[in-house]
Amino acid sequence: MSFSIDVSWKSLNKQGEELCGDKVEVLRTKDSDIVILADGMGSGVKANILATLTSKILGTMLREGANIESCVETVAKTLPICKVRKVAYATFSILQIFHSGKAYLAEFDNPSCVFIRDGKIVDYPYEIREIEGKKVHEYRFQVKKNDCFILMSDGVIYAGAGSILNLQGWTWEAMSEYTLKCTKKTLSASRLAVMLSQACDELYEEKPGDDTTVAVARVIERRVVSIFTGPPAKKEDDERIIHDFMHAEGKKVISGGTSANIAARVLGKEIVTEISTAGSDVPPTAVIDGIDLVTEGVLTLGKCLKLLKKYVRGEFDAEFFDELDADNGASRLAKLLIEECTELNLFVGTAVNAAHKETELNFELSMRQNLVEQLVRTAEEMEKKVTVRYY
Repeated sequence: MSFSIDVSWKSLNKQGEELCGDKVEVLRTKDSDIVILADGMGSGVKANILATLTSKILGTMLREGANIESCVETVAKTLPICKVRKVAYATFSILQIFHSGKAYLAEFDNPSCVFIRDGKIVDYPYEIREIEGKKVHEYRFQVKKNDCFILMSDGVIYAGAGSILNLQGWTWEAMSEYTLKCTKKTLSASRLAVMLSQACDELYEEKPGDDTTVAVARVIERRVVSIFTGPPAKKEDDERIIHDFMHAEGKKVISGGTSANIAARVLGKEIVTEISTAGSDVPPTAVIDGIDLVTEGVLTLGKCLKLLKKYVRGEFDAEFFDELDADNGASRLAKLLIEECTELNLFVGTAVNAAHKETELNFELSMRQNLVEQLVRTAEEMEKKVTVRYY
C-alpha cells in the first residue's frame, strides 16, 4: 500500500488512582492495522483488569480473523459480573484499517469516534447490531490519505463537569471542534494526542474525575528515511556505499564526520558547518548539497536515542515536543524518525583500523556500532520497517 497508519494515545488516571481503567491496544497484522480502546467499569485496579481483559481478548480474536459477533460474545461471557449492575461491563471501540484502504469501526457504549477529512468533521452512516443484548454501532468506509480518527473514553466528554463547565462537561461537539482546529496544523498523531489530553487535564483542573483516554489514528503517506553512518571496512567501497545511499528512497541523513567527508569527496560537494545549531551537549550540524541532514556521529546518535526511547516509553508531553523542535542535530534527527518516517534504511560502515585498536578512534567505532544496534531495536519498537546494509 502507498499509505501508513500513524497511531498514538495518551491517558489520564482518575485522581488518586495508580492504574488507568482504560486500555489501548494496537495490532499490526499482515493485511490491516487495528486500534482497540477499552474502558473498564469503575476505576483503579478493577477497571484496569476489565479493560485489559477486553482489549486482549478483542485483539487476539481479531488477529486470528474472528468476526465482531464472536468477539463481543466472548467478551460478554469472559468478563467478571458486576454484583450491582449484574453485567460483565467494559465499553470499547475497534478501528481496523485494511491495507486495501477499506476500514471498519465498531463501537460499544464509548463516545463516537471523531472523523476528520479535508479539514471537516465527517458524519459516517452506521448500522446498529444487537449482539448478546448489546447494541454495537458498526461503520464501514474507505480511507484516504490525511484522514484522522480520534477514539476516546467517556472521561473525555465529562472533562470539566461540575467545575469549569458546570454540569455539562466537554460535549462531544465542543471536543470535536477543538480537535478540528488542532488538525489544521497537520500535527502528528502523538502531538494531537498530547494536545487533546492536555486540554482534558486543564478542564479537570489537573484532578481528573474519571480515567480519560484519547487514541489518534492518522492515515499518512509512506515516508522513507535513509541514514549513512561509518566508513566501510574497505576504502575501495566508499563509492559503492555512497552510490547505494544516494539511490535509496526518501530523505537522506549522514551521521558522523568521517562519513560526511567520504560523501563530500565522492559526490564532489563542499561541507559547510552550521555553528548556530550547536547545543550545550550536541555538536553542530553541517550542510552538504543534496543531503537533508548532516550530523556528528556518536554524541548526536546517543542524544537522539534518548529522545526516541522516551517516546517509546510513552513519556511524551508538551515539554518533550519543545525539546524535539530544538534546532540541534539530535532533536532534528529524532523528529525526523518520529514524525516523518515509516521506513528506515541504514547504510552502516564497519571499518576498524588495525593501527588504532587501542585508541579513541576504535572506541568510537565500537560505540557507533552499539548505537546503530540500539537504533534498529528502538525504530522497530516504534513500528518502523527497518532495513540494514553493512559495508
